[in-house]
This record gives sequence, structure tokens and C-alpha cells, in this order.
Amino acid sequence: MQQPFYVVIPARYESSRFPGKPLQEIAGLPMIQRVWQQAQKSFASELVIATDDQRILDVCEGFGARVVMTRSDHESGTDRLAEVAGILQWPADAIVVNVQGDEPLIPPVVIAQVARNLAAHPEAAMATLAEPVEDMATLMNNNVVKVLSDKNGLALTFSRAPLPWARDAFVSEPEVLPAGVLFRRHIGIYAYRAGFLQRFVEWGPCWLEQTECLEQLRALWHGEQIHVADALETPPHGVDTLEDLERIRTLFA
Repeated sequence: MQQPFYVVIPARYESSRFPGKPLQEIAGLPMIQRVWQQAQKSFASELVIATDDQRILDVCEGFGARVVMTRSDHESGTDRLAEVAGILQWPADAIVVNVQGDEPLIPPVVIAQVARNLAAHPEAAMATLAEPVEDMATLMNNNVVKVLSDKNGLALTFSRAPLPWARDAFVSEPEVLPAGVLFRRHIGIYAYRAGFLQRFVEWGPCWLEQTECLEQLRALWHGEQIHVADALETPPHGVDTLEDLERIRTLFA
């Protein structure tokens, strides 16, 4: 039987790229409700939406969600998660999964998977997922985060650069993905231990995460372990733009 876990869905209204995104309608329901419905199927022991906006709170309570109002000055969803864990007084060993509020098609199986993986690896403070990279365009795309892990499935590092750098292969055939090299794309879903969340936000950003703009590097910088496994199912791309939203609406239609 899987260890109980909590799911938190951070939802901000004032997004610089897409204000009001959580409340955008998808096939008759607000996007945040679509995400909440998917997360419910993961069989989390508790599911919470964390917001700093009264409009989002009202809509979410209207469809029956538990909502926690958080501060408006958080720099990231992780900070919001830590505040929720503190407000609800979850124990330090509780497992908390961060589900992004703009992923209405997130597979419930990956939510449960990342929680289960963290429970099975007590040496890790976090768990996340990945998938193989199968083409050079993906490997060279600096918007695609790559991850390298050790033989025990613990992350060595994350980078926007190609990782690892196949020196000899790229010299001889720079346009060809080398055979026999395990390139992996990071999938941005995380499970944390609640006690670690508090330490994480107290540390504040480190130079390495600021350089790569990758928050998970803060954990590695402070000597914490992150477990990485290949996802049982690849989550579809979330909603970053109006074009993404229209694509998702078409899929639902």
C-alpha cells in the first residue's frame, strides 16, 4: 500500500505572461478545475489549491475544492507549498507533490508515481521524473532541461545545456544523436518531504540556480538528494500561452 501523500496545486492570478490563466475556460470548466479533477484521480490523501487571489479562491470553493489563501509575495510555487505545509501543520516526513495549475491533462499516474518513488527512497529529500531524449533538436534546445543521474537513480545535476557532452561523438558527427548515451529530459513534477520544504525556502536562492534558472539546483547545492525515474506516462505540454490554451481546448472538444 502506498504511503499517504498530499497534493498542492499553486494557482496565481497575476501571471506576467498570462494573467488570469487558472480561470480560463476549457470545455465549460475553469482550467484550475480541470487540473484539480486530474489530481483527484491520483488518490492523494489530501488535495489543496494554494492561491493569493480572492477570485481564484471563490471559483475553487464553488466547485468543492479545499483552498488555502497564501501570501502574494512568493517568488515560486515551492515557496507557496512551504507556506501551505506550515499552515496545515503537516508532519516533517509527510510527502507533498507540487502539481502545476496549468496542466489540465496531467496524468494522475505520474502524480502517484513521484510520491511513491520518494517514499521508497528515504535518502532523498525530493523526487522528480524524466524521459529519454531521442533527437538532437530536443537535446540542443535550452528550453528543455536535461538531467543526469547516478546508478542509484539520484540526480547528479540538471542543466539547460546538452548533458552529458559526448565529446568525441559530437566532434565526428555533430548533427547526430550518439548511440549508447543516455540523454534524458527532465519532467517538472516534484514530490518533497514537508520538513525539507521549510529548509529549502529558508536557504534562499543560490548562484547556481540563478545562473541556470533552475530552482531544483538549490537542493543539490546544499547537498540534498533528488531521486529521478523515467515517467510511466509522459505528461502533455501545459498551458503557457494563449496558443497552448487553444490547443488544449481543441483536444477537449
